[in-house]
Amino acid sequence: MQFAVVIAVKNYKSVIRPVLLHGSECWAVKKTDEKRLHVAEMRMLRWMCGVTRMDKVRNEYIRGSLKVAPVTEKLKGNRLSWYGHVKRRDETHVTKRVLSLHVDGWRGRGRPKKRWMDCVKSDMKEKGVSDSVTGDRTEWKKKTCCTDPK
Repeated sequence: MQFAVVIAVKNYKSVIRPVLLHGSECWAVKKTDEKRLHVAEMRMLRWMCGVTRMDKVRNEYIRGSLKVAPVTEKLKGNRLSWYGHVKRRDETHVTKRVLSLHVDGWRGRGRPKKRWMDCVKSDMKEKGVSDSVTGDRTEWKKKTCCTDPK
């Protein structure tokens, strides 16, 4: 890999990706939002490599050559990391109390809106972890963290 590309990848990992994912721990991400993040990420990665879409180079090849994990996987890892952090908090802390809050009332007609907890449950199912693991911080991080390929 060229020296300029190595520097660009370091900048991407330390500046651009955190900006893309800022506050993502509490997003209820829809498929369209994930797709937008993926497109923005791939545009930046292609630009760093000097590759255009006309060159017909696959996204997996670009991501593999730069050794960068997909931004959507990082998003899920961040969300699960925050969930584990909240579950380990003291029972009297406001974030822990809000997590188990039940609001009385009724929902409108139609499909319910996607909630943050729905995203967390699907992420946990995808990673194969349960709530019982949240108490052990190192085990939780090992099972939920998404690292960049080496």
